Amino acid sequence: GGQAVIEGVMIRGPEHMAVAVRHPKGHIVTHSERLSGIYTGRSRRIPLVRGVVVLWETLALGMRALNFSSRIAFEEEESEDGKPVEFPEKAFFGTMLLALVFVVAVFFAAPILLANVLERWDVPRFWIVLVEGLLRLGLFVGYIAAIGLIPDIRRVFQYHGAEHMTIHAYEAGRPLTVAEVRNFPKEHQRCGTSFLLVVVVVALLTFFVFDLLVDEGLAVRTASRILLVPLIAGVSYEILRFGARYRENGFVRALFAPNIALQGLTTKVPDDSQVEVAIASFEATLAAAGLRGGEQAAAP
Repeated sequence: GGQAVIEGVMIRGPEHMAVAVRHPKGHIVTHSERLSGIYTGRSRRIPLVRGVVVLWETLALGMRALNFSSRIAFEEEESEDGKPVEFPEKAFFGTMLLALVFVVAVFFAAPILLANVLERWDVPRFWIVLVEGLLRLGLFVGYIAAIGLIPDIRRVFQYHGAEHMTIHAYEAGRPLTVAEVRNFPKEHQRCGTSFLLVVVVVALLTFFVFDLLVDEGLAVRTASRILLVPLIAGVSYEILRFGARYRENGFVRALFAPNIALQGLTTKVPDDSQVEVAIASFEATLAAAGLRGGEQAAAP
């Protein structure tokens, strides 16, 4: 798997990751490194636990790749004193923390407060919980649709499409060339967007049951939205693995159709130069693992 970054793509292999970024001068800069610790440990093989690990991994490796890509993409820019613009790692982790606060506030706390207004009108608890879940789902999809209108984000979504197409080509055993990669779809069953959508849906069902069984007021409901996130992430990841394993089954494909549809918002058709970057990232990951383009890495 992997993800798109600023003017580039990060690919994560079983034990290595690589980032390829288009430099402002036109050439491609790559960076690869071996992963260890939690990224390759036994916790990634334990059902339910591995979902939480993958969620953290997505944030941590994503920010690391984003840090590298920003340094390359803006390398030619200079500050007022004439020195190259730098992006301190502490600033990125601060940004990640603010992003987490934003996610909790908008996608977890806000729907509770909005739905709670219905209690003033003596609306049955069943409908209040249902409205909260639907509000959370609507905010999630609406947010993705809105940021996709920003030109810079749209370019990131194009790199996201290039990443998926390259992975498709590799999994099909095809040569990693622009012409070959272009034959594959920009959507992928194991996409992180699919993971997030499954998380939102599982959260809707989990909170629905929790609130019907435990109704101890606004404070308890708000705390449950945060404390139950690890369990929800764990269950969601197992569902996603199930969908990927049986993706050829017609019923499973229909069940996961909304996941693929949502990728219509988070992936865009890339141009050839963006596909080249995705291929460079994938090949750098293979090279770090001592493999060539036609060889398959072991499943993580």
